[in-house]
Amino acid sequence: MSFLAFSDSLKVSVSLALQSGTFVRHSHTLPKPPNLQLLETSSDMQSARNWAAKFKEQSIPRSLIDLSFARSSGPGGQNVNKVNTKADVRCSIKEPWIPPWSHKALRASSYYVASSDTIHVTSTVHRSQSQNVDDCLGKLRAIIVDAATTMIKTEPSEAQRERVRQLQAKSDRRRREEKMYQKKKKESRSGSWD
Repeated sequence: MSFLAFSDSLKVSVSLALQSGTFVRHSHTLPKPPNLQLLETSSDMQSARNWAAKFKEQSIPRSLIDLSFARSSGPGGQNVNKVNTKADVRCSIKEPWIPPWSHKALRASSYYVASSDTIHVTSTVHRSQSQNVDDCLGKLRAIIVDAATTMIKTEPSEAQRERVRQLQAKSDRRRREEKMYQKKKKESRSGSWD
């Protein structure tokens, strides 16, 4: 197969994929989140916890985000003036690897851009482009994990439940003692004057 024939077949397959709407960006190894809009039951919470634990260990591949570069601001001489080291990362909230239950928290985030329904993260911390990209990807992962885990309610352990029962019993006992004290104080005031 010649190069021209290969490039023509590639163009046709890409255009067909784009027309059918089945064009997949890239494969990745990120864990697929459970398809839950809300976390209502304890099994939902456990599924979300398991996903978050796996997702924390992974790094987000560059192929899954929109990446651009610009010149950094501030002092730095020729490096700042000539080299595009500032990294801008944008990621759609509707990506399949972002859990649906975290969308509300992500939209409330200061990193959310409403006009494009994306999360926008920038970094100018380092002098090299690649380090700034890695910093952005780390920030993005932290934002997603934070948004996903804020919706997860933890079940109290048996020791915590027992502690709460003890505190409630102590509070009830103290309240009854205070009431008895007030009752006796009032009774002592209402003595007969005979």
